[in-house]
Amino acid sequence: MSFATRIGLFGGTFNPLHNAHLLVAQQALRELSLSEIVFIPSGIPPHKEVAFGTGKEIRYEMVREAIASYPKFSLSRIEIDRAGPAYTVDTIRAMKRSCSERLCFIVGADLLAQINTWKDPEALLEAIPFVVAPRDDVKQEVFSRPPFHRAKIHFLEMEEIDLSSTWIRERVLHGESITECVPPIVATYIEERGLYQNKELAKLC
Repeated sequence: MSFATRIGLFGGTFNPLHNAHLLVAQQALRELSLSEIVFIPSGIPPHKEVAFGTGKEIRYEMVREAIASYPKFSLSRIEIDRAGPAYTVDTIRAMKRSCSERLCFIVGADLLAQINTWKDPEALLEAIPFVVAPRDDVKQEVFSRPPFHRAKIHFLEMEEIDLSSTWIRERVLHGESITECVPPIVATYIEERGLYQNKELAKLC
């Protein structure tokens, strides 16, 4: 199927947004000729606790500053402003109602492989095409089995992603540099606000 001119929805906690997020978005934009990438920071992620001091507005602001120089990247508050847990299937349904453009959803292979833990997984797989970023130890064969037979999936042609927000938070906690892992403006934001300094909370996503 053609992804050209579709809008790519890129959801996540972005706690914090890092360089791999930007690489995946750029690759999807270039490889599939998408018209735009919309970053959707989670408000209250249903599967994760979010470290105190990195509430939804802080994470939203980090993404906003990080993508400001990219003309085809934009930002949505749809999950930030929603009361209660942010379920992907609800977000996609809402975006499809409000957007006249065709959509696709960008996600890491590790997360998509856990689709059965998401709300209404079968409905979600039928609702939108998926653009999948490779992750270590997740083989494409996983997605040839049910329930993925219901889905339209495109695997990005890029190196496997080996960078996580959890790892970055651990580096900050131990006083190690993250300048090669995140956009400079994000590194400055984290340093100036003293984010991820609590040993217990830094482990949370």
